[in-house]
Amino acid sequence: QVQLVESGGGLVQAGGSLRLSCAASGGTFSTYAMGWFRQAPGKEREFVTTISRTGKSTTEADSVKGRFTISRDNAKNTVYLQMNSLKPEDTAVYYCSANTNGYYYITGSYDVWGQGTQVTVSS
Repeated sequence: QVQLVESGGGLVQAGGSLRLSCAASGGTFSTYAMGWFRQAPGKEREFVTTISRTGKSTTEADSVKGRFTISRDNAKNTVYLQMNSLKPEDTAVYYCSANTNGYYYITGSYDVWGQGTQVTVSS
């Protein structure tokens, strides 16, 4: 079973940048679609962005388009989330997830989750 470990979260001022990483182990990373989701206090977890197995296709939530970029390195079993122009409303726990059975754009079918990393954006 694949395991996911996120890193790179922290405290940043509005307008700043952060890069999250998610390292996978115990599975065949290149066969999984990958995604990032987030959960703010008092809110449900929401989709942020996903990437196909090859890395050639991505989807993004409207709220992060033009600011966040997902990428992956299948040789390193790692997926990244580059976050630029951060806003206070981006504050959340960010979760890395793998879709071991479906297409990258089916956001409801992600079935393996990391423990999450906190991102806090101050105004």
